[in-house]
Amino acid sequence: MNNNHCDESRRHILSMLVDNQPGVLSRVAGFFSGRGFNIDSLCVSETTDPVVSRITLVAEGDMTILEQIKKQLNKLINVIKVMDFTDTDYVQRETALVKVRAKPENRAEILRMADIFRARVVDVGTEFYTLEVTGDEGKINAFLKLLKPLGIKEIARTGAVALARERK
Repeated sequence: MNNNHCDESRRHILSMLVDNQPGVLSRVAGFFSGRGFNIDSLCVSETTDPVVSRITLVAEGDMTILEQIKKQLNKLINVIKVMDFTDTDYVQRETALVKVRAKPENRAEILRMADIFRARVVDVGTEFYTLEVTGDEGKINAFLKLLKPLGIKEIARTGAVALARERK
Protein backbone atom coordinates (compact mmCIF):
# COMPACT_ATOMS: atom_id res chain seq x y z
CA MET A 1 0.00 0.00 0.00
CA ASN A 2 1.36 3.42 -0.93
CA ASN A 3 0.94 5.93 1.87
CA ASN A 4 2.34 9.06 0.27
CA HIS A 5 0.35 11.36 2.52
CA CYS A 6 1.44 14.97 2.83
CA ASP A 7 1.13 17.44 5.66
CA GLU A 8 0.28 21.14 5.60
CA SER A 9 3.11 22.56 3.48
CA ARG A 10 4.55 19.55 1.76
CA ARG A 11 4.26 17.71 -1.50
CA HIS A 12 0.85 17.47 -3.17
CA ILE A 13 -0.11 15.34 -6.17
CA LEU A 14 -3.13 16.51 -8.15
CA SER A 15 -4.73 14.65 -11.00
CA MET A 16 -7.00 16.67 -13.27
CA LEU A 17 -9.25 15.64 -16.10
CA VAL A 18 -9.47 18.51 -18.59
CA ASP A 19 -10.69 19.19 -22.11
CA ASN A 20 -7.97 18.27 -24.61
CA GLN A 21 -7.74 21.79 -26.09
CA PRO A 22 -5.03 24.39 -26.67
CA GLY A 23 -4.44 26.78 -23.76
CA VAL A 24 -5.92 24.60 -20.99
CA LEU A 25 -2.52 23.53 -19.63
CA SER A 26 -1.29 27.13 -19.66
CA ARG A 27 -4.30 28.33 -17.64
CA VAL A 28 -3.94 25.48 -15.11
CA ALA A 29 -0.20 26.13 -14.64
CA GLY A 30 -0.93 29.86 -14.28
CA PHE A 31 -3.11 29.24 -11.25
CA PHE A 32 -0.17 27.65 -9.45
CA SER A 33 2.56 30.11 -10.40
CA GLY A 34 0.27 33.06 -9.70
CA ARG A 35 -0.08 31.90 -6.10
CA GLY A 36 3.57 31.12 -5.43
CA PHE A 37 3.43 27.36 -5.98
CA ASN A 38 6.38 25.92 -7.85
CA ILE A 39 5.33 22.99 -10.03
CA ASP A 40 7.85 20.20 -9.35
CA SER A 41 6.60 17.95 -12.14
CA LEU A 42 3.87 18.03 -14.73
CA CYS A 43 2.69 15.22 -16.99
CA VAL A 44 -0.07 15.56 -19.55
CA SER A 45 -1.54 12.93 -21.81
CA GLU A 46 -4.71 12.00 -23.59
CA THR A 47 -6.99 9.59 -21.71
CA THR A 48 -9.00 6.72 -23.20
CA ASP A 49 -11.28 9.49 -24.51
CA PRO A 50 -9.33 11.58 -27.08
CA VAL A 51 -11.22 14.79 -26.13
CA VAL A 52 -10.08 14.48 -22.47
CA SER A 53 -6.53 14.82 -21.11
CA ARG A 54 -5.17 13.94 -17.67
CA ILE A 55 -2.80 16.41 -16.04
CA THR A 56 -0.76 14.99 -13.15
CA LEU A 57 0.87 17.81 -11.24
CA VAL A 58 3.22 17.69 -8.26
CA ALA A 59 3.68 20.88 -6.22
CA GLU A 60 4.81 21.88 -2.77
CA GLY A 61 2.98 24.45 -0.72
CA ASP A 62 0.49 25.39 1.94
CA MET A 63 -2.69 23.29 2.14
CA THR A 64 -5.02 26.32 2.54
CA ILE A 65 -3.69 27.96 -0.64
CA LEU A 66 -3.96 24.61 -2.44
CA GLU A 67 -7.64 24.39 -1.42
CA GLN A 68 -8.25 27.84 -2.96
CA ILE A 69 -6.47 26.79 -6.17
CA LYS A 70 -8.54 23.59 -6.39
CA LYS A 71 -11.80 25.56 -5.98
CA GLN A 72 -10.75 28.01 -8.70
CA LEU A 73 -9.62 25.20 -11.03
CA ASN A 74 -12.99 23.48 -10.61
CA LYS A 75 -14.67 26.71 -11.83
CA LEU A 76 -12.68 26.72 -15.10
CA ILE A 77 -14.89 25.65 -17.99
CA ASN A 78 -12.23 23.29 -19.43
CA VAL A 79 -11.60 21.49 -16.13
CA ILE A 80 -13.77 18.39 -15.76
CA LYS A 81 -12.53 17.06 -12.41
CA VAL A 82 -9.72 17.80 -9.91
CA MET A 83 -8.52 14.99 -7.63
CA ASP A 84 -6.11 15.67 -4.76
CA PHE A 85 -4.24 12.54 -3.66
CA THR A 86 -3.09 14.12 -0.37
CA ASP A 87 -5.44 12.05 1.80
CA THR A 88 -5.96 9.16 -0.62
CA ASP A 89 -4.22 5.88 -1.28
CA TYR A 90 -2.78 5.98 -4.77
CA VAL A 91 -0.31 4.36 -7.10
CA GLN A 92 2.43 6.63 -8.41
CA ARG A 93 5.20 5.97 -10.93
CA GLU A 94 7.74 7.86 -12.95
CA THR A 95 10.28 6.89 -15.56
CA ALA A 96 13.88 8.02 -15.87
CA LEU A 97 16.36 7.65 -18.70
CA VAL A 98 19.92 7.77 -17.36
CA LYS A 99 23.04 8.01 -19.48
CA VAL A 100 25.88 6.61 -17.36
CA ARG A 101 29.59 6.31 -18.13
CA ALA A 102 30.28 2.64 -18.96
CA LYS A 103 34.00 2.12 -18.49
CA PRO A 104 34.94 -1.49 -19.30
CA GLU A 105 35.71 -2.22 -15.63
CA ASN A 106 32.24 -0.92 -14.54
CA ARG A 107 30.00 -2.50 -17.17
CA ALA A 108 29.20 -5.68 -15.22
CA GLU A 109 28.43 -3.58 -12.12
CA ILE A 110 26.09 -1.32 -14.10
CA LEU A 111 24.26 -4.35 -15.48
CA ARG A 112 23.94 -5.85 -11.97
CA MET A 113 22.48 -2.60 -10.64
CA ALA A 114 20.10 -2.44 -13.57
CA ASP A 115 19.00 -6.01 -12.85
CA ILE A 116 18.44 -5.29 -9.14
CA PHE A 117 16.31 -2.22 -9.94
CA ARG A 118 14.56 -3.92 -12.89
CA ALA A 119 15.96 -1.26 -15.19
CA ARG A 120 16.54 -1.90 -18.88
CA VAL A 121 19.52 -1.01 -21.03
CA VAL A 122 17.93 0.89 -23.93
CA ASP A 123 21.10 2.08 -25.69
CA VAL A 124 24.72 1.02 -25.70
CA GLY A 125 27.50 3.27 -26.94
CA THR A 126 31.28 3.05 -26.82
CA GLU A 127 31.44 5.20 -23.65
CA PHE A 128 27.91 5.26 -22.21
CA TYR A 129 24.95 3.03 -21.44
CA THR A 130 21.46 4.53 -21.40
CA LEU A 131 19.23 2.89 -18.81
CA GLU A 132 15.46 3.12 -18.36
CA VAL A 133 14.01 2.69 -14.87
CA THR A 134 10.40 2.96 -13.72
CA GLY A 135 9.11 3.16 -10.16
CA ASP A 136 8.16 5.51 -7.40
CA GLU A 137 10.29 8.54 -6.61
CA GLY A 138 12.22 6.70 -3.88
CA LYS A 139 13.25 3.88 -6.22
CA ILE A 140 14.37 6.32 -8.94
CA ASN A 141 16.37 8.38 -6.43
CA ALA A 142 18.03 5.26 -4.94
CA PHE A 143 19.02 4.05 -8.43
CA LEU A 144 20.49 7.44 -9.33
CA LYS A 145 22.42 7.59 -6.04
CA LEU A 146 24.08 4.24 -6.84
CA LEU A 147 24.91 5.26 -10.41
CA LYS A 148 26.26 8.72 -9.52
CA PRO A 149 29.80 7.58 -8.54
CA LEU A 150 30.13 5.89 -11.96
CA GLY A 151 29.47 9.16 -13.77
CA ILE A 152 25.99 10.18 -14.86
CA LYS A 153 26.15 12.29 -18.01
CA GLU A 154 22.43 13.03 -18.48
CA ILE A 155 19.08 12.33 -16.86
CA ALA A 156 15.57 12.76 -18.27
CA ARG A 157 12.68 12.13 -15.87
CA THR A 158 8.98 12.09 -16.64
CA GLY A 159 7.75 13.32 -13.31
CA ALA A 160 4.97 11.57 -11.43
CA VAL A 161 1.89 9.97 -12.91
CA ALA A 162 -0.67 8.71 -10.42
CA LEU A 163 -4.06 7.05 -10.11
CA ALA A 164 -6.18 6.60 -7.00
CA ARG A 165 -6.34 3.06 -5.67
CA GLU A 166 -9.64 1.26 -5.91
CA ARG A 167 -11.65 1.32 -2.70
CA LYS A 168 -11.91 -2.10 -1.09
